[in-house]
Amino acid sequence: MPLVAAAVCPHPPLLVPELAGAAAPELDELRAACHAAVADLLAAEPEQILLVGGGPETTRFGTADYGSLHRYGLDRYVRFWKTNCAGGDRLPLSLTIGAWLLGRQDTGRPRFAEAVAVDATPAECTTLGEELARRADPRTALLVLGDGSACRSTSAPGYEDPRAQAYDEGVAAALTDADRAALLDLDPDLSAQLLAAGRAPWQVLAAAVEASGGTWRGRLHHQCVPYGVAYFVAGWHRVDDPDEVVA
Repeated sequence: MPLVAAAVCPHPPLLVPELAGAAAPELDELRAACHAAVADLLAAEPEQILLVGGGPETTRFGTADYGSLHRYGLDRYVRFWKTNCAGGDRLPLSLTIGAWLLGRQDTGRPRFAEAVAVDATPAECTTLGEELARRADPRTALLVLGDGSACRSTSAPGYEDPRAQAYDEGVAAALTDADRAALLDLDPDLSAQLLAAGRAPWQVLAAAVEASGGTWRGRLHHQCVPYGVAYFVAGWHRVDDPDEVVA
């Protein structure tokens, strides 16, 4: 069976309310959108879920590996799937937040995780995406973690860059339209300059969906720019009828 659905979510540590502290209400709408996107993903009835996020290097993780929020000030491990943490504290932040989002849905579906190097070339992202499409058996859904530019204000991690808004608008349009070509065309050098951590995972998503074939519809659930960083929440679904409109 091919890929049946995908969800795109950001991965700031502040999505975890205990980390955000008094600022937690500022991201309530973003959290709710992520929760809705994951619920929509599960509604496609996948038999397994594959998480894809950026990391220091391209790596496949085991189901007993886990992530940690210790470095962000919260004494908590985040289990990936198994009830024990028999693997290692290996998940990068992107996949740790992805595991946390899935954990909020209390789903027992099998899940797997792949990190793609944040500096992977578009060709390397395409190769990985095509490989993931070949492994999409049984019915598989992708949860893709990635942030937009971090240069949208003077208080942003990368300060203000006049190129950032147009970059983020292009990403938002591509996610809305399930435009694989537009995502694959993202410039890795510009993306790095704008600190856009989602570029490589989005390109893996685009390549996987392209290799899977079929007709896809996209929906942008939410976008925002808190603290000068662009965040997108989106859902992509395969449709049997090309005239079908995803609500």
